[in-house]
Amino acid sequence: MKELRVALADDHALVRAGVRALLDNLPGVKVVGEAGDGIEALRIIARTSPDIALIDLAMPNMDGIHVLEHMATSFPAVKVIILSIHRGEEFVTQALRAGAAGYLVKDAAESELELAIQAVARGESYLSPAISKALIANSVRRPGDPPKGAAEITPRQSEVLRLVVEGRTTKEIAHELGISVKTVEVHRAQLADRLGIHDVPGLVRYAMRIGMITPEPYQGGG
Repeated sequence: MKELRVALADDHALVRAGVRALLDNLPGVKVVGEAGDGIEALRIIARTSPDIALIDLAMPNMDGIHVLEHMATSFPAVKVIILSIHRGEEFVTQALRAGAAGYLVKDAAESELELAIQAVARGESYLSPAISKALIANSVRRPGDPPKGAAEITPRQSEVLRLVVEGRTTKEIAHELGISVKTVEVHRAQLADRLGIHDVPGLVRYAMRIGMITPEPYQGGG
């Protein structure tokens, strides 16, 4: 199994040391660099090319959101898990829109770090359960309300969407639906254009809003 290379950025040395200790105890995980601010985080990522970056939301010089925005252009292959003390929906939504693959609150159980790392490595999204519950509560529609946006996509696009948010690869979706990889790519492009959503976390939020999925796929099994 490929070793996961992880970079860590947090301006609090004690927090960084604690997270580093937890990462060092995870099998198949290697910490390749640490940073104390956003600009240094980008330098570390450029130098070490990690698979995953754990980024504090609030850092000096450049905050986590701006780091994410730079990474989306310069290091799109690096998956980011945001670390934060903030649980508010506005913080989570902003991070996901900027491209975060996960959001982990700093008072989460130690086991959540491994769950988040594993989920993101598989190409899934991860939110701390407390955050997931809050987002879902805000997404639940009232009895009798039609699913928001449900009529905006075709039945086949709906099938593709369901499999995407379950973390399936394009090849797996093609096999599951009995269509070509190219056709899956076309459906995904049409979904992105029709919904105006161009990342998996955004598709997950949409799927939750229309009642397509339960929290589990969004939590990466946690």
